[in-house]
Amino acid sequence: MSADRPGATPDPGGRAPARRRLPRGLAGALAVTALLALYVWQIAGRGWSMVATGEPVLIGIGVAVLVIPLLVIVLIAVEYRLATRVQRMADALAAAGELPVDDLPRSPGGRIDRGAADAAFEERRAAVEQAPDDWKAWYHLAFAYDAARDRRRARGALRKASALFPGSRAD
Repeated sequence: MSADRPGATPDPGGRAPARRRLPRGLAGALAVTALLALYVWQIAGRGWSMVATGEPVLIGIGVAVLVIPLLVIVLIAVEYRLATRVQRMADALAAAGELPVDDLPRSPGGRIDRGAADAAFEERRAAVEQAPDDWKAWYHLAFAYDAARDRRRARGALRKASALFPGSRAD
């Protein structure tokens, strides 16, 4: 940003202010969400058409069909909210120099060595047992689960970290 543009503030060091980069994958997530929105719009239209017929059987089917778009909207909102919190947690850890580092040994094919992942997992699990209310410990445990290829538990640990993250209840 240059100082001659309206609203720009000059940097005394002569450097341009650091621009915040968008999270990786955001464009893809937004594109998929937009396509899903089109699909939901079509499904909702069909459901509403069935309800508008006035026939009891079609009204019942139409109402059931209208539940699908509502469910999809709620699930998408929940996932975006979690993603926003995870990004805020990552930013806080990065600022403190505590962001997890992926330094586990890998096979020639790129898979993380199972023994190393298990050892790292045990360290992280012990940290959570010592401080069960520490969001940072849960965040690190989530990435240990991920390295151990347990995605379901990794998401659960991220959700727990998100719930414990300061300010998460105010969102």
